[in-house]
Amino acid sequence: MRTDITVKIGGEAGQGIQTIGTLLAEVCHSAGLFTFSIDDFESRIRGGHSFNLLRISSEPVAAPGHIPHILVAIDQRTMTLNKATLPSESLVILNAESEDNISKNSDNNSNIDDSDDNTCSEEDIEGCTSSNILKVALNRLAKEAGGLITANTVAAGAIFAVLGTPFEMLEELLIRKFKAKGEKIINLNITAAKKGYEAAGNVRYHKQFNWKPSKTDRIVISGAKAAGLGALASDCRFFPFYPMSPATGVIASVVPYSGKLPIVVEQAEDEIAAVNMAIGASFAGVRSMTSTSGGGFCLMTEGLGIAAMTETPLVIVDSQRPGPATGLPTRTAQPDLLFVINASQDDFPRFVLAPGTPAETFESVKKAFYLSEKYQVPAIVMLDQFLATSQVTQQNFFKVDKDVERFIFNEDNLKESESNLSNDNIKSSDKTSAYEHYKRYVITEDGISPRALPCMGEIMVRATGNEHNEKGQISEDAANKVNMTNKRNSKLAAMKQEMALPETLYFKGSEREYSIISSDKQSSTDNQFFLTGWGSSKGPIVEACEILQEKGINIGCIIFKDIWPMNSDAVKSVLENKKFIMVEQNSNCQMGRLIAQETGINYHASILKIDGRPFYPQYIVEKALEIIG
Repeated sequence: MRTDITVKIGGEAGQGIQTIGTLLAEVCHSAGLFTFSIDDFESRIRGGHSFNLLRISSEPVAAPGHIPHILVAIDQRTMTLNKATLPSESLVILNAESEDNISKNSDNNSNIDDSDDNTCSEEDIEGCTSSNILKVALNRLAKEAGGLITANTVAAGAIFAVLGTPFEMLEELLIRKFKAKGEKIINLNITAAKKGYEAAGNVRYHKQFNWKPSKTDRIVISGAKAAGLGALASDCRFFPFYPMSPATGVIASVVPYSGKLPIVVEQAEDEIAAVNMAIGASFAGVRSMTSTSGGGFCLMTEGLGIAAMTETPLVIVDSQRPGPATGLPTRTAQPDLLFVINASQDDFPRFVLAPGTPAETFESVKKAFYLSEKYQVPAIVMLDQFLATSQVTQQNFFKVDKDVERFIFNEDNLKESESNLSNDNIKSSDKTSAYEHYKRYVITEDGISPRALPCMGEIMVRATGNEHNEKGQISEDAANKVNMTNKRNSKLAAMKQEMALPETLYFKGSEREYSIISSDKQSSTDNQFFLTGWGSSKGPIVEACEILQEKGINIGCIIFKDIWPMNSDAVKSVLENKKFIMVEQNSNCQMGRLIAQETGINYHASILKIDGRPFYPQYIVEKALEIIG
């Protein structure tokens, strides 16, 4: 039987909220449990309100929990914001100033700290819907352990105690975590954790896990780190960037490898410089990637056009957040889809991919490099704050391919050309002429021209941001403009064939099946409702589907990952005769509009969320029931 517990740890920025969540997740992972962790924080260094929401389960989970079973209120505001919505069976760990515990944890009344104005009082508890409150004086115990800075470690100890975790598992993690900082720091944190653990006394949450050390082939990883690893696995060597939340973590994830792999990480002066550095390196043959968010992507649009005109491979990760302008820098949204597909002046081919999990992110970044280089077009991978920063248990399918395929007119091709030109019957002047006959942008049936690199052999490689002829020389000839535009667009037919169809989840009886719906399966799925989304909404949508099925609602879901260019006929075959409900985190149902534009099929209804907070399955369930009736 599945055991599923959500722990919510709330406090001010600077109180170590994320550290507690990380400790919990790592110990859970060492016990073979599954976790889904999100951090909610304001755009400030100190103060305000932040929380970590950690879902722990004995079985795989693909979405965060929403209602906490265990609430850890490190400050008053956490208690105030949550006390009216807690389930009656929930357990509250309170940073308290009073010795009276509603849920008796021990006879030891020394765990009281009445010196901190940020601790919770009896007034804060009034109206709490939970009858199980454990009061722990975190600051006092931290001072007794040797330093107020360890208050978060005290809290971690108390949480592990109520979860029934053997203290030895936490102690082992602390030793590993602080090994580099020396014995003194290790002992300080172990002492603090022990005090928190003992302060919980015999109080235990009524649901318990099987806490045994377990070796597993799973890992806990974020979407940002998965994107960075995907780039490294694609032999990306250059990472220019300008810091912008929530995209900074993508490039930050590769920094630890800079001394181990032949890579360069360069913080540019702005996003314009970053994208142009990436284009320049790619032009020279070095695989490059930059990352940004919507506002930074705005500045990169001219560079996007240069990459398109020069047919230079370019990979960009757009980690979305709410806008416009600065918007909500630390929140999540899906507002950039139509912008990314249409960015830069005029029209040109590009790839847009939107993975739904960290594992999919790893594969999508690899695919972006492959497709960008094969077709000599930009490729954009769309994440968002939710996917980029959430820490999720994933099966470790993160593998590096034995060979990374490159699409370059390389030295062997050049030597073969030179060999053909070395015939004694060819005069020297003719050889020079032959070298000059290389056409970087020669018109081909599929639009893809042989891409040589500068300074490889004697072939002249030309590039310009102006319209150009086949040799790369500036040309304002009218017929040439038509030919070059048609050449670039002729890549689209093959590009569409590279796009995977949306993943579809449908039900037959009580069994759940994942499948790509094709024409031969239409009869078994007609007239069902389908929750339809893209990117990071995948997990919440799938779980919402499961809950609705349990309620007797005949519903499935369709998730888009490979978005642009859209294979309209193939997508139409998936969606026609279906009542699909769009689930998106933007105000104008951008994916729904794109589907209608490309297939002529209109969505039945939409569930939109625009408050900067992630989708939770229960939210989708409630809105879907309102629509379906």
